[in-house]
Amino acid sequence: MDIIWLFVMLLGLLMFGVPVAVALAGSSLIFIFFNGATPPMVVAHRVINGVDSFPLLAVPFFILAGNLMNTAGITERIFNFALALVGWMRGGLGHVNVGASVIFAGMSGAAVADAGGLGAIEIKAMRDAGYDPEFAVGITAASSTIGPIIPPSLPMVIYGVVAGASIGQLFVAGFVPGLLMALSLMVMIAVMARTRGFKRDQPFYWSVLFVTFRRAFLSLMTPVIIVGGILTGAFTPTEAAVAACAWALFLGIVVYRTLNIRRFLRVSFDTIETTAVVLLVVGAASIFAWILTSNRVPEQFAAGILSITDRPWLLLLLINLILLVVGCFMETVAAITIMVPVLLPIATMIGIDPVHFGVIMVLNLMLGLLTPPIGMVLYVLARVAKLPFERCVVGTAPFLIPLTVVLLLVTFVPALTMWLPTLIYR
Repeated sequence: MDIIWLFVMLLGLLMFGVPVAVALAGSSLIFIFFNGATPPMVVAHRVINGVDSFPLLAVPFFILAGNLMNTAGITERIFNFALALVGWMRGGLGHVNVGASVIFAGMSGAAVADAGGLGAIEIKAMRDAGYDPEFAVGITAASSTIGPIIPPSLPMVIYGVVAGASIGQLFVAGFVPGLLMALSLMVMIAVMARTRGFKRDQPFYWSVLFVTFRRAFLSLMTPVIIVGGILTGAFTPTEAAVAACAWALFLGIVVYRTLNIRRFLRVSFDTIETTAVVLLVVGAASIFAWILTSNRVPEQFAAGILSITDRPWLLLLLINLILLVVGCFMETVAAITIMVPVLLPIATMIGIDPVHFGVIMVLNLMLGLLTPPIGMVLYVLARVAKLPFERCVVGTAPFLIPLTVVLLLVTFVPALTMWLPTLIYR
């Protein structure tokens, strides 16, 4: 019964607009204070242990790499190449939006970085070309969720740390689902282009494609360095994040000469701020998750779910519904840290591989970034596009359909996720 009050306090604090980290830590500390069974030093150790992990070092470096690429003009070169590649299609800038996000996904690993960096370029270009602002925001928001699925991925790093799963295998497992997301969004764009009468944005020229490819070639090498280095064993995922930063600095300072000391300092401060927020959430969520584990909540929850049904497909459907609801109300990092100890035991009971479950969880939580009331990506794009939040929600709603179809395919066809990890690692 006491655990129910823990969740009531958490939801109450979130509803009053308290930051996620403060709400998690505050509700946990209040619970511990009134139960009086845990020394304060134990709580401090739980916070330290929650963030004391070598793989978590990848988080600030991937954030820094994404910020450097946005600041150094790398995202603009990627956008221009994608425009030359698929801009000739009907509703071309929508397809460009998806293509650019797929390429950028191999560099940053964060949906918010994609939305904030590429989003500003994409929405301006689509507005100038006469597209509806809602459509521009909707496809930009939907395509940004590909970032954390295709490697590298910050949520996958957090999941790997909490679940004790191989981050390398998680990265590889995201390839096919990420490409399926891109394909499904492009099919949706093609359907909407025909029904709404979208035009072709520009003719296709081999010469333009060659020129934009040459200008973007070194930028396009970033995902090759990151993913290729991990797959060949040249470096770990954490070291890959450092390599991505070094490459972005090389491009920005030496090759493109768009990065000066002032910009670098601004990027560094932004990275420090974002990293501090992420790690504060991880530390606070580790206390919350520890309380749940010590009170045997995962076992009780698993028993409750299994008492409803023991059919694997129905259990998977229930897990997806739970994660979708959690994603609507909780920030991704906090949701992973709290829900993995609760849901992973159920998944393993019905024979779901932890790597497969990690992709399912991250994909569910990415959909949460596109839904109110939290909808972090929508808030970012509402500021970028200068549109009311409600109009952003309406514009994004149609693109939830193809993403949900991909989620169901990934959930119930494990081979889509596990084929590459099995081929490379097992």
